[in-house]
Amino acid sequence: MDDPIVTADEDLSTGNGSGAFGDDQTLVTKEGLKQLKDELENLKTVRRQEVAQRLKEAISYGDLSENSEYEEAKNEQAFVEGRILELEQKIKNAKIISEKKIAAHASKQVEIGSTVTVRNKTDNHDPESYTIVGSTEASPLDHKISNESPIGKALIGKVKGDSVQVATPAGMLKYEVLKVA
Repeated sequence: MDDPIVTADEDLSTGNGSGAFGDDQTLVTKEGLKQLKDELENLKTVRRQEVAQRLKEAISYGDLSENSEYEEAKNEQAFVEGRILELEQKIKNAKIISEKKIAAHASKQVEIGSTVTVRNKTDNHDPESYTIVGSTEASPLDHKISNESPIGKALIGKVKGDSVQVATPAGMLKYEVLKVA
């Protein structure tokens, strides 16, 4: 039997690219939600003040039409305000991944919050462990991969012993699930 092939824009539950959890939900752990709130608080209290001070200083230089400091400060202000709006939306739509639910399903199926150990059968690399997280918490360097990434999508719902083929930007890769925790 052939392994299922999952592409980067497929939704495992419906077969389309609309996302298994809806576009407005932000799936996070309690730790991830705290990080989002901390970043939001920092942007609102510290960064806004810093940018306002830079704008005030740049305005004091006169002629705004040729004032690069003013342009930079305005761009930074736009970025900070955009990030604040983005974080407020994510926090508003946050759905916390229950640690109890994860524990109850441990050693069964891969789901968001699971730590899964896989072996890349394409390149025969040593096994690697990844934690499947929501897209806001993804950090490949910390072995946290998004449930929306090609590999994350392919692993959702799999159990120990399953193999999957994943179409990635690096080409077709084949993984074997060695452990689900």
